[in-house]
Amino acid sequence: MITTEILSQIHRKLKNNFACGKILPDTYLKTQAAQDIKRKLCACFVSVDNKTGLIQGYYTLSSNSIPIGIVPDNYKKQLPYSYSSIPAILLGRLAVDSRFKGLGIGKMLLIDALSRSYEISKSVGSFAVVVDPLDEEAEKFYFKYGFILLPDSRKMFLPMKTIGKLF
Repeated sequence: MITTEILSQIHRKLKNNFACGKILPDTYLKTQAAQDIKRKLCACFVSVDNKTGLIQGYYTLSSNSIPIGIVPDNYKKQLPYSYSSIPAILLGRLAVDSRFKGLGIGKMLLIDALSRSYEISKSVGSFAVVVDPLDEEAEKFYFKYGFILLPDSRKMFLPMKTIGKLF
């Protein structure tokens, strides 16, 4: 299992060595994550390898909502009609450094993010965790772990009830 910690000044030099092989996640960690944290737009969690001191991977969490109109019917019927959107937690980014691919780091980061989101949902209402996959590879990754495609959107979600059964 891995441990994650909040991205902080301690990681300033480490983040410049991060390379997952995709421009957007690499650039985000190096240039934007610290600003987003400062502005309270997200929380960024990193896993650091004890041997090399490199960031193995990271993910971000922030508050979000799902428009009720795109929630699949079988889930919509469980929700109050008076809501125009449903509260959710956005797993905005999840990336693994290419030097650590194939070791299950992505799965462990996802489990950490889902566990953290589930705990948060106990004190702040949240119906689901939402992801917006960067590409087809990411979409396949989330499908593998039970995420459901939101109609008319590339976004996917995993209901908090389902996540609760995991923990």
